[in-house]
Amino acid sequence: MTPDEKTVVQQTPAEPSAAPAKQRGAEPPRVKVELASFAYAPEGGAPLFTLEATSFEVRSRELVAILGPNGSGKSTLLRLLAGTLAPLSGRVQLEGVEVSRLDLRTRAQRIAMVQQETPLLFPVRVWDFVLQGRYPHSRGLRFETEEDAIVVRHALYEAGADPLRTRWMHKLSGGEKQRAVLARALAQQPLVLLLDEPTLHLDIAAQVELLRRLRRIASDRGYAVAVVTHELNLAAEFADRIVLLDRGKTLRVGAPVEVYQQDLLQQVFGTLLHVEHNSRGVPKVTFSGKDME
Repeated sequence: MTPDEKTVVQQTPAEPSAAPAKQRGAEPPRVKVELASFAYAPEGGAPLFTLEATSFEVRSRELVAILGPNGSGKSTLLRLLAGTLAPLSGRVQLEGVEVSRLDLRTRAQRIAMVQQETPLLFPVRVWDFVLQGRYPHSRGLRFETEEDAIVVRHALYEAGADPLRTRWMHKLSGGEKQRAVLARALAQQPLVLLLDEPTLHLDIAAQVELLRRLRRIASDRGYAVAVVTHELNLAAEFADRIVLLDRGKTLRVGAPVEVYQQDLLQQVFGTLLHVEHNSRGVPKVTFSGKDME
């Protein structure tokens, strides 16, 4: 990396080196959720779904996994973090500012969201796709600047997508496409990185590589990362903290070893399972083929 590239990359909110896990908890929260709730309801009708008041924090250099069965409110919670939904009560703040009150441009500069699916409206090469992440930082219609090019190159490198830069997006495999989508999010140079089931459609090796990459990006670049996932063992291995949801209620928030209680997980996921711990104390969940009585 050239001196000019280092200068541009260091303009991101991240700090250059990772902090030990014990030090992460001493930093002020980047995202703070305080008794935030939300309800989907037809006009004048009873709520169809309610996310009850929930509170937790996401700190710089921290990866938080949001777990729960389908319909538990995971994606709704992620949209509250992204500011695309405003809480019915309580508040969601990014460094002390209500996220939903940020204008679209400012929000896009500070929060990057990776959706479950990324539809392609027209054929585009990976480089130009990732370059879209620079739009929140541009002023009007213009061509890419040298700074944009430096940021995009670095984003491609961090996401493991650099060899794909000249490929067409619609010709990529699932894992390759996910790396390109992550690179576009990184090109926004956000404070917060949100991902909704990023391991969907990926094989096991690609799932592990993606979570390992997110863990490294959070630590090295100082991002606050929140991931919605169904992958219990990947979350236990790579997440600093877990937010466990069930039917709109937040049942537990804490480190994996605190949340992964066998009776609790069986209750939430409705299946027999066993929780053990490896030599590093990381929980591991195995599932039984037997029916719950």
